[in-house]
Amino acid sequence: MPNVSSVKSKFFEPQGVSAALVSASASAATLVIADGGPYGNVTEIITLYSSANNSGRTFAIIGTDGNGDAQTETIGTGPNAGTVNSSNRYLTITSIIASGSITTDIQAGILGTGTGTGTIFAGRTRVRGMQGASKAAAGNIVFNNTSITGTTLMTVPTTGAVDSIEPYIPDNAVLFDAGAYITIPAAAVTGLTVFYDG
Repeated sequence: MPNVSSVKSKFFEPQGVSAALVSASASAATLVIADGGPYGNVTEIITLYSSANNSGRTFAIIGTDGNGDAQTETIGTGPNAGTVNSSNRYLTITSIIASGSITTDIQAGILGTGTGTGTIFAGRTRVRGMQGASKAAAGNIVFNNTSITGTTLMTVPTTGAVDSIEPYIPDNAVLFDAGAYITIPAAAVTGLTVFYDG
């Protein structure tokens, strides 16, 4: 391959639902983070569950987004014998803090559905190849320049059959001059290794 400097790889694995992955059930207002991520190197929606009424409490979630930048949000109404979800997607979680004492145990997990985003490389790079496996659902793996919402430079469709993902990419690869970011559908992809210059 011409123009290859130092080829590296990064594995992306969309996760399934896990109701207590982030924090096991406990009654403290500051949840103890058991797994702060990253969760398969893709972003996830955070879920809070309680079997009692904690709707009078707000919950501050602090972590990072798909670009690795700091991200904070407040869930304005806590769970009431059920689950509430974050509006944002998180790559990592630093803390989850309730606005006051809670009625009964609260646990935090990930929704594990939909589409995750991740950072392949945050600087100038070339995506040289990928290898993975698809699920029995069609979808598009999207590669953006600059950020997860930046210009789309490459899209790799999956057919909806359980199969290998190994698209041909020309020898000079695809140049991402301001960082390469991926959007990967959990319903369509089991896992994907991306090869890039780093």
